[in-house]
Amino acid sequence: MTTQAQQEITPTDKVQQMEKAFATIDPKVPTLAPPIMSADAVTIGRKKERPSAFGKPREFLGNRFVYAVVSQRAHGLSIGVNVNPDKACNFACPYCEVNRDQRGFDTKVDLDVLATELRSLLTVVCQGRLRELPSFATVPQELLTLTGVALSGDGEPTLSPQFAEIVRELICIRSQGEFPFFKLVIITNGTGLDLPEVRRGLNLLTSRDEIWAKLEAGTQEYMDRVNRTSVRLEKVLANILLIGRERPVTIQSLFPLIEGSEPAPEEIELYVQHLLNLRKAGAQIELVQVYSAHRPSHNVNCGHLPLKSLSRIAQRVREVTGIRAEVF
Repeated sequence: MTTQAQQEITPTDKVQQMEKAFATIDPKVPTLAPPIMSADAVTIGRKKERPSAFGKPREFLGNRFVYAVVSQRAHGLSIGVNVNPDKACNFACPYCEVNRDQRGFDTKVDLDVLATELRSLLTVVCQGRLRELPSFATVPQELLTLTGVALSGDGEPTLSPQFAEIVRELICIRSQGEFPFFKLVIITNGTGLDLPEVRRGLNLLTSRDEIWAKLEAGTQEYMDRVNRTSVRLEKVLANILLIGRERPVTIQSLFPLIEGSEPAPEEIELYVQHLLNLRKAGAQIELVQVYSAHRPSHNVNCGHLPLKSLSRIAQRVREVTGIRAEVF
């Protein structure tokens, strides 16, 4: 439960708390959670990012809802907002880094605390203070430029009954001009994109904001295995088409090794065909992100797909659909 003292903390107080934290951080203790990269887990055509210490982003400097991470797919620094502190999700992907055996630390997002934390972290980033943290000390400077603020975290953002008001709060902070413009990125499995609450939130976005929607299967059988959900594949495809006809979308596709096995070639061909059908039906798919499980999973039977396999999938996407695809 939020105390009155927590609610009354100002952005100035929070920055001062961060400065004290900078002075007391043990460099031997990891404080952030950038992706763990294998030697070959590098975006095609881009410089390899250096490995860094990892931990749970939501614990960054004691914040409850706001964290920072150097993201491959964002091409640099991303500030994340944990929209689901209760860990609510309708997928149970074996590659997920979230430990769902432990209960969430909050049942809902406190908007006042969220606003204070975001302003404080934005201040630290804009002042170039992030490099003072051991986790960021060796990160190339070009990767410490803020790329956006992502609605993501420990569950599925579109399941939150607060979705629209959280989006509204972030846009309010952005509109006040305290900080350089930052885009919002909705990172979603796509299942709730048609919900009225979500539609209200999406209608607040500008053309510079982005929606990243998940599609990782060609058949329902494989979706049941890789996403472990009762949601039908047709529902995900319909929601991608719904949003894609209204605004550009990015497709995020994580392909893991499950019990040592890669997705079958036939599965990939059907997956690519779904992308082609979506495009033909009017979905504005700007980019397909093809990647694998970079962060430690709680499932020991889930691993990282080799780069050559990811590259092969991306090449099929380009050849069949003509859509730009990047490998991470």
